[in-house]
Amino acid sequence: MSKKFLPIIITLVVLALSILAGYIYGQNRLNNKDNDNASTPSKKIGQNQPPAEGDDADPILAKIKDMSLEEKVGQLVIAGIDGYEIDAGARELVDEYHVGGFILLKKNVRDADQMLSLINSLKETNAGYKIPLFLSIDEEGGRISRMPEEFSQIPTSKKIGDQNNSELAYRIGRILGEELKLFGLNMNFAPVLDINSNPDNPVIGDRAFGSNADIVTKLGIETMKGLQAENIISAVKHFPGHGDTSVDSHVGLPTVNNDLDRLESIELLPFSEAIKNKVDVVMIAHILLPKIDADHPSTFSKTIISDILRKKLNFDGVVITDDMTMGAITNNYDIGEASVKSINAGSDIILVCHDYEKEKAVLQSLQNAAKTGAIPQERIDESVYRVLKLKEKYHLLDRTVPALGPEKINKKIEALYQEYPSLEG
Repeated sequence: MSKKFLPIIITLVVLALSILAGYIYGQNRLNNKDNDNASTPSKKIGQNQPPAEGDDADPILAKIKDMSLEEKVGQLVIAGIDGYEIDAGARELVDEYHVGGFILLKKNVRDADQMLSLINSLKETNAGYKIPLFLSIDEEGGRISRMPEEFSQIPTSKKIGDQNNSELAYRIGRILGEELKLFGLNMNFAPVLDINSNPDNPVIGDRAFGSNADIVTKLGIETMKGLQAENIISAVKHFPGHGDTSVDSHVGLPTVNNDLDRLESIELLPFSEAIKNKVDVVMIAHILLPKIDADHPSTFSKTIISDILRKKLNFDGVVITDDMTMGAITNNYDIGEASVKSINAGSDIILVCHDYEKEKAVLQSLQNAAKTGAIPQERIDESVYRVLKLKEKYHLLDRTVPALGPEKINKKIEALYQEYPSLEG
């Protein structure tokens, strides 16, 4: 080989090696990018589903890893209070059981000042802990109202349904939200999305927007949106539909002999649309549907909760039971065992409104089931993830609020009656 060609050959070899090195580097970058995507599966799943293990970028997952089993289980329970003031039982639920939230009932409300003081004291008791409380109430309007007597009464859903006015329903939702915010509450078990199809129904009646699925759907969703606009979590109820019952689930277990085709054509319509409109929480009814699940009421039916609500209707949010101390449950089942079954069926929160002994029985049953594996750890973590995700979404804080009068809200309610005189009565 002539020496005069040697530099040219060396140059060509160096150039070829450079090109090869660049190609290898590019392939490595591509492979690393693919690996990065594979390590962050949380981007590909539902927003309220826990990401895969090892996704350290998710702060909620990191928080769950730092929680004790007792803290996790506590987040799966919302409990009631016995009186007008926080007492030793309520403090125990916070300090020892790390309960996820409280519900206020009419028995907890004497007047506006007392109600605010109770709520603020719950926040102060929980303030030393890292996860804020759900502070919830049933404020539907009409006969289902927990507001103090200083507040003007909001019309029934039936009266609103008679108007069939979306703008009115939205305004009602916002007023309800303003009332709750005034006291520092953050969750409302409303609106009712049941279709009042059974005239012998002893428990729904004028709590429903009517007997027409389209009206219930339209007005229920607008009320929900009004609540959400005030940063109040709306929990729609009572899935899969309590409107065709003839037994009050407060005293017994209603049986409804409707099959899935019937539910899909009537009862499920409002819930399905609410899910499409980003409802955050769905409450499960205490009803038995033998043609769908002959062995379990909806409260702990995997068919109703996981198969129909989660999979068929694509609900990715928080599922909460109706009050487990209602006669439908306590007259027929052990409350602790029923609560364990409910979580395994797909519920995220057990609502226990009365009796500290029953509340502790539920918490202890859930703890024991979690320790023994009767409730799998991943099932617990899945629900805790949804709960913490919801608290983060609404920026919940255990911050006390100052006393404010009802005048501003009462003026808005009175303005509605003047604009729509038929709402009265």
